[in-house]
Amino acid sequence: MNYLAHLHLASLADSSLVGNLMADFVRGDPDRQFPGAVAAGIRMHRRIDVLTDAHPQVKAAKGLFSGDYRRVAPIALDVVWDHFLARHWSRFEPNLPLRQFILGAESIIAPALPGTPHEFQSLNGFLWRERWLERYVELGFLERVLAGMASRRPRLIALSGIFIEIEQHYSALEEGFGRLYPDLMRIAVTGAYLAPVANG
Repeated sequence: MNYLAHLHLASLADSSLVGNLMADFVRGDPDRQFPGAVAAGIRMHRRIDVLTDAHPQVKAAKGLFSGDYRRVAPIALDVVWDHFLARHWSRFEPNLPLRQFILGAESIIAPALPGTPHEFQSLNGFLWRERWLERYVELGFLERVLAGMASRRPRLIALSGIFIEIEQHYSALEEGFGRLYPDLMRIAVTGAYLAPVANG
C-alpha cells in the first residue's frame, strides 16, 4: 500500500495518521523515537505491509509482470493500489468525499511535522501542495510517479518502463484490488493487524 491507502486504513483503525504516513522514513524501534500513538501507527503501517505482501491477490498481481519488471513490481503495485483506491473511493467511503478526507488528513499531519525526519517533511511539502493523493486517479500522473522513482534511484530503473505492462494488465489489477482492499479494511477495523503473523 502507498500513502493514500495507509492513511485510509489508519483512519479506519483510529490509528495515528502521522505514524502511518511516516513509517517508511523511520528505521529501528519506533518506541525509542516517538510518542506512543505515533509509534503504534508506525507499527501498524509495517504490519499492513507484511499482510499485503502475503495476500493471494498481491502474489497473483506480481505474477502478471514479465521477467524484466517482476523485481520492481511490488513497488509499482503500491502506487497502483493507490490509483485504484482514488478511482473507486466512493465505493469504499460513500459518505466521505476524497477531497474532504485528504484535507482532514493534512490538517492533522501538518502541525505534527516538526521533529519528524527531514525526508518526511520534504515529502509533505509536495504531497499536499501538488495534490498527489487526488491526482493518483490520473493514469498519466501514475506514470510520472513511477518514472520519477526510477530517475531518483538507479536500482529501480525498471520502473521507468513498467507502466506499459500496468496498462496491459489494468483490468486484472483492478479486479485484484477489488478483492484485496476490502480484506485490508476488515483487518484495520477489527484490529487484526495486531495478531502475530505466521511464519512460512
